[in-house]
Amino acid sequence: MTWTTYVTTHVSCNVSDMSTSAKNPTLVFIPCLSGAPWSAEQLAPYSEAPKRTLRLPEGVDDIEHYADHLESAIADLDDYVLVGDSFGANIALALATRRPPGLRALVMSGGFAANPVDSKPWKALMQAIGRARGPLYQQLTLRAHAHRLTSPYDGEGQTPWSQARSRELFLANTPAASFGARLRAVLTADYTDALDRVQVPTLILTPSHDVLIGENASNVMLAGIPDAREVVLPRTGHMFRFSHPVTYAAAVNDFLATLPTIRQDADA
Repeated sequence: MTWTTYVTTHVSCNVSDMSTSAKNPTLVFIPCLSGAPWSAEQLAPYSEAPKRTLRLPEGVDDIEHYADHLESAIADLDDYVLVGDSFGANIALALATRRPPGLRALVMSGGFAANPVDSKPWKALMQAIGRARGPLYQQLTLRAHAHRLTSPYDGEGQTPWSQARSRELFLANTPAASFGARLRAVLTADYTDALDRVQVPTLILTPSHDVLIGENASNVMLAGIPDAREVVLPRTGHMFRFSHPVTYAAAVNDFLATLPTIRQDADA
């Protein structure tokens, strides 16, 4: 089981640029259920900030264990912002509830505090498709999942997206056993009662159309996290990190610009 860290920083020979970069918190980007680290295209709009992105470990079926690995992977950082997308948002939230001393702020997109699927038939289906392997996983599971990720606005972004591209993303990055393990993690994790432990400014970034997650997930987090705000991006869907990377990053950068210059440590 491995947790691969990809470090991307703003590199310059200009001393003033390097000093500015050093004052900024490191942005730690945590991927979605696919496990794939954020691409160079998705990171480019954050050009002035030090950045780090991660690939999810394989075969892990518990969000707390993902949070353990995340905490270990960023143990060298003393000032950072967690930016988690979808499944990655749940991992970021899990770590934030521990009140780690280096955490400056939290960003969650398409995220949730607990499994957002409340339909018993859909939960049963999730359990069933999580057990699929081989051609059944490739042809049935991933097609069904890609369909749930789709929105009418996927083709309108800076990087036009599609149901086929979502399936290709998982085919290239997500072994069947890891897909099933991550679904089990989604079904069992519940941080609803721990939301008030998040003591840093929090941005909940929500697409306007999200069949997979629904509207209630963001409402639960807004109600439970003391310093949370929501930004809904019009004409976007659940895959907006992929389809609208510039629009997405602009909302994150606007939020980062509102943070205090000096991080205030949360009480233990």
